[in-house]
Amino acid sequence: MQVPGKVGNERYRMFLKSANIQSGVQMLALTEAGHCEVDDLKPSPIEPSWIIEGNPEARSRLLSTSACRTTWTLIWSCTQGKFNWYYDFDETIVILEGSIVVESDVVPPKRYGAGDVILFRTGTRAKWHVEDYVKKVAFCRLKNPLPFGFAIRVANKLKSLITSTPRSSRLT
Repeated sequence: MQVPGKVGNERYRMFLKSANIQSGVQMLALTEAGHCEVDDLKPSPIEPSWIIEGNPEARSRLLSTSACRTTWTLIWSCTQGKFNWYYDFDETIVILEGSIVVESDVVPPKRYGAGDVILFRTGTRAKWHVEDYVKKVAFCRLKNPLPFGFAIRVANKLKSLITSTPRSSRLT
């Protein structure tokens, strides 16, 4: 599975590579846990043509990937600077440390800090200003074409009916 867009594909391959995840490998455990220190983050350079001001240094670490490769979670940090960011997939972030000012052509500048949650939809173009340092957890999701998404929901519903999954353990 590839992330739409040339830059998105490259970023996704980089995240998979940094986590030593190879195509076709599926996680067998139903629940996995780990611990991530800031020192565990690996360089994750921002596309140079996107940088507007400063010398922002980004680092990241892939934390998890779904078996179907359509969702993944990562920790990302960045030092001071201004840059553009183009979203090739839906990304929900929770700022863990620091602050940013985000703006776009349709949204005026707004400051966000620790605890703030932001959803960037596929196709969003935003200008980031990292004032000093920021660390976030990002939940990324590829959009499925409508017929495919509908088919997945039907298959999941049928599976839950066949396996008699208790209602309390269903997420939907």
